[in-house]
Amino acid sequence: MMDLVAFEHDPSFVLEALRQGELDYLETVSEAAEAGLFRHLISRQVLDRLAEPYPSPRQREDVPVWLYVASEISLKLHGAAAYHAYPLVLRSGGLISALGPKVGRKAVHPETGDVSLACPGFNRKHTFDRQTPCDQDFLRKFARDTDAGRLHHWFNREVPRCLRSLKLFDPEGLFIGDGSYLFVPDNPNYEGSDKLLFDENDHPVDPKQVDPKDKRYQWRRCYKLVSLIHIHRSLDLFLTVAARVTGGRPHECPILYELVDEFVRAVGRGWMKVLILDRGLLDGAAIGRLKREHGIDTVIPLKTNMDAYQDVMGLTRLKDFGWEPYQAPPARSRDQKDPVGSGLRRPKPPVILQRELKRQQTLATRKGLPAPAPPAQPQTLLGIARGVSSWSDCPAPLTVVVNREIDRDGQVDHWLLATTCSWWSAAQTRSTYALRPAIEERHRQYKCFWDIPRMHSRRFSLVVNQVLFVLLSYTLMQAHLYLRRRQELNRSTRARALGMLGPTVEVVAVYYRQRFCLLLLPELAEILLELQEAARDRLLKKMRQLKRDVYHLLENARPP
Repeated sequence: MMDLVAFEHDPSFVLEALRQGELDYLETVSEAAEAGLFRHLISRQVLDRLAEPYPSPRQREDVPVWLYVASEISLKLHGAAAYHAYPLVLRSGGLISALGPKVGRKAVHPETGDVSLACPGFNRKHTFDRQTPCDQDFLRKFARDTDAGRLHHWFNREVPRCLRSLKLFDPEGLFIGDGSYLFVPDNPNYEGSDKLLFDENDHPVDPKQVDPKDKRYQWRRCYKLVSLIHIHRSLDLFLTVAARVTGGRPHECPILYELVDEFVRAVGRGWMKVLILDRGLLDGAAIGRLKREHGIDTVIPLKTNMDAYQDVMGLTRLKDFGWEPYQAPPARSRDQKDPVGSGLRRPKPPVILQRELKRQQTLATRKGLPAPAPPAQPQTLLGIARGVSSWSDCPAPLTVVVNREIDRDGQVDHWLLATTCSWWSAAQTRSTYALRPAIEERHRQYKCFWDIPRMHSRRFSLVVNQVLFVLLSYTLMQAHLYLRRRQELNRSTRARALGMLGPTVEVVAVYYRQRFCLLLLPELAEILLELQEAARDRLLKKMRQLKRDVYHLLENARPP
């Protein structure tokens, strides 16, 4: 167990002591989102669970691992990729407020007069008084020396176990897997990176099949992130349960199925029930093995050159092949879009269509023209074939849904969805696959708003550390918002979510015997004015001592 000092929120106990003139410490705090997050992590023992099995590179731990994990999370919440930002993050964030005065207290710097932090630390090796619980150089070296393979194993095992203990896994068991490229500066010293040729849509291409003089293609250095996320059908929770960072060249297909196996080993069978994949991850043997060994159904599009695709398309030419109209469910967020390959956007609501038609009729009447006929609307028809076994690589029988898309001009396009679930309807299969673009939006969040590819170091261990702790911080923030019933913020960017949560009102934290309470300034003033004379004298002596401590905690401070 980690050596963590926890403070219990017990207002009645602390207020009774305060009325008797007793307290240990008090300070003004701003209840920011980060402080609430860390209090939640401490109260639910999440930091304890993550720190105990952490693959520490040190034989002797002068600084507890839980502080290292908390510091990494705090840095990533502030978007600070460089460790030299650690002192600034502590001063502006809520980590110290959540940990309490045993870890850090406010003090006045003897030379500058600035209010800073005074931290007792965890060892006696420092010559100067500490202004942070640990040095930023310790964080950098600790991350650098952690083995990347062991760190991957820790993340893929302990994170899903923590999420399971918080009861965040949805009974429907929907998971999405995909890979994404992380671009870094063109420096060959980035360990394990690859330099590939990409088109204007950031898709890799074979340099032998394109014109090297075509400016639409560029050589870029990159890593690849393969991730597995758990979602709710309502798209109000996105939890990264497994991830792996590799060079840009290895294919993500075998890596993803290994992540699924790691997840099942970590939490057991029954939690993952449906795996939604893109056609780039087609692997019949792996899909059949997931169904047979783990009971996981896969939903994935088929390629046009597959025998199963041609056989099912042949069935659609039969006279008795049934079709049913499909109406896409209303979008709940920008994460929900039509699947890639459908070729159509969502149909407009009937109210909008009626309004546009009336406007066109009014314009035609003014010009003396005949009223226009209602425009043809895009239409989607679904057909289903069960028990398809012509995919020789997949030992499990497939249910294949044929999606017939008809646009306004009457052009017809087909694409096929396959699933190992034998009882789903065609509409249920289609609407489930429509959730897949949610992971693409998560990749955009990681890259654009959580700065996951912001690599300051070229050591592979630090690259992996940056990626995995960003994913961990993102996942813990998602869990915190969901448990606080603020899940509507989970679709927002990092800055937007933190801005909506805090800072809130300024309060005074009063500590006594490992317990604390939060008071507004008028509440504290009312209590002090109502104190009896004996209690007021005891409290006056304590307050004078605290005042002296503020000015003498940093007697030997390091010069700024």
